Amino acid sequence: MNDQMAPYRVRTTAVVITTAMLTFISYWRASAVVLCDLASTAYYVCGIAEQAFGKAAPWYIAFVMVFANAVRATYIESCGMFVRAGVYRVVKEAMGGTVAKISVSALIFDYVLTGPISSVCAGQYIVGFLNDLFFSIGIEWQISRAAGSVVFAIIVLLYFWRKNVIGISESSDKALKIMKMTGVMVAILLIWSIISLVLYPKPLPPLKPQIVPEAWGWLNGFSWVKSIGAFGILVAIGHSILAMSGEETLAQVYREIAKPKLSNLKRAAAIIFVFSFLFTAVISFFAVMIIPDDVRMAFKDNLIAGLVMYLAGPYGLKLFFQGVVVIIGTLILSGAANTAIIGSNSVLCRVAEDGVLAGWFRVPHKKYGTTYRIITMIVLIQILVVLLCRGNVFTLGEAYAFGVIWSFATQTAAVFILRFKDKGPRVWKVPGNIKIFGVEIPFGLALIFTVLFVLAFINLFTKTVATKAGVAFTLSFFALLLISEYHIRHLRRSQEDKYEKVNLRFEGVITPEKCGCKLPNRIVVAAKDPNNLYHLKTALSRFDSRTTDVILLTVEQVTVPTDKDSFQIKQANQLLITNVVAIAERYGTHVIPLIVPSRDPIFATAKVAFELDASEIIIGKSEQTTPEVQLERFALAWGYIAAKTNKKIKISIIWPQHELKYELS
Repeated sequence: MNDQMAPYRVRTTAVVITTAMLTFISYWRASAVVLCDLASTAYYVCGIAEQAFGKAAPWYIAFVMVFANAVRATYIESCGMFVRAGVYRVVKEAMGGTVAKISVSALIFDYVLTGPISSVCAGQYIVGFLNDLFFSIGIEWQISRAAGSVVFAIIVLLYFWRKNVIGISESSDKALKIMKMTGVMVAILLIWSIISLVLYPKPLPPLKPQIVPEAWGWLNGFSWVKSIGAFGILVAIGHSILAMSGEETLAQVYREIAKPKLSNLKRAAAIIFVFSFLFTAVISFFAVMIIPDDVRMAFKDNLIAGLVMYLAGPYGLKLFFQGVVVIIGTLILSGAANTAIIGSNSVLCRVAEDGVLAGWFRVPHKKYGTTYRIITMIVLIQILVVLLCRGNVFTLGEAYAFGVIWSFATQTAAVFILRFKDKGPRVWKVPGNIKIFGVEIPFGLALIFTVLFVLAFINLFTKTVATKAGVAFTLSFFALLLISEYHIRHLRRSQEDKYEKVNLRFEGVITPEKCGCKLPNRIVVAAKDPNNLYHLKTALSRFDSRTTDVILLTVEQVTVPTDKDSFQIKQANQLLITNVVAIAERYGTHVIPLIVPSRDPIFATAKVAFELDASEIIIGKSEQTTPEVQLERFALAWGYIAAKTNKKIKISIIWPQHELKYELS
């Protein structure tokens, strides 16, 4: 026994799988991440909508924010079906790979424009504030809003390009801090606006839209269309639809939400609805009511800053608060630009995992290990868009709506089709389901689907800039994906592309700190078979992730010590890590994968548990021997390791409908 254990006494190297060390977030942080994207539209949507159909804009923005809750419900249902949800996965399951690639192409168009419109709008706020500040202190020189916003936007995009290449993205903690500051700002703005209206009452905006000829697009020449009031309402809603851009982020962030995942997702959705309605819709009402009609269009690109300057109160105080609005707005809008880069990178990585995007794009950065080629491609396209728009937020907003509406429409259509194609149980469904002759008809989904597709087709004819740019980009990107997929198929895609991409960190000493353990309690779950992880699922459902670190240990059986340069993860362990990450995502529980090279897996497992001061070892039932023999061998190993410490540990052998527990001392 001692001879068998000797090699491990000398060698204590562990391989920590750092990339797969998922950290899950609360629903507060999840909602903050989504709102960093969704709430950014509050800074420009009302100005864009009012340019299209007049002072009625707030009413239609309010409708869109309420309707967004229905669209959000379709994402909740799809997330309940697929942890890594989003347009590509859901549409592919429902309508096949071709439609999925078209949907992704439209979504990427959305992301490509999110960065420019958010960063340009942030530039408009910064330049507008500086010009107001210069005027207030007697400086006549003014910065060009167009040129200044373009320069600022490019700086923001290059900054976040660098951060994403390095791998430092905006964390949920930073997003939450931004939204806390935004919440305080919104509360002050709401109270101050109400006081201003009490002191100087103003009428509500008219409900009927006054659509300008340009907003009718290709329908402008059809007088009979313009005479139908319903068409005018649909056109107005279509010009307001970008107010709910960012819903796709909900599907992207779902895999990071802590357990109970679906309950926390629904809580996040409720927070998103309340915050976005108050910020985007209600503030739009106040802006149209309080800012005088003859000057409001001068603030069309920075309407909230304009609202502050026309509130009741001393000029100095308003200028100070305008500075606060600008700073917080810049943070949110810049955060939205960052989210666009992260989102597009995530979506394209998912496409690449499916064997559609060429492997060249997934080549990791030599130093940082990031997919820098995808990131660089997206940012270069975004910078080109900024230069082409010349700082015009209205032009960006017009084009932006294409990707927004069509990605929502295809997502909803896919969820609707899956109700009939996949009749398995759902953890949650969009409400409004009626059974007719024993067949469930999803009327709620059908209604959402109908509204989205009607708006999508209306926008197709009224938003000429969006249709031309969106169709051209979508078809071009779709062609790129088709060529890439054809190329990959003929080159025989590597089996390794299907596995989770991970980074390795080699540690010469096994300690809780070296392995990334941060919580007071620790359990070691030993696993070898990628298809036998029932005991891991049991552990994740049983232990409190707020107090317990779960270390997933697998042992590479070797006969000689393996040095850092020659170590390679075996294919079976690559599949194991991939399955472990998928399970951790589904349960929303932090897992630390750890590989230890050793001749004796049982001794290695006991030694790691001892070094990490674990309270329990959990293993699955062996196919080669009985559970009793497994317990006996662990008892011998633990007795040798902990002989001088008298330390005790629990060991559990878990398999379906069975569990054996024993305390080793």
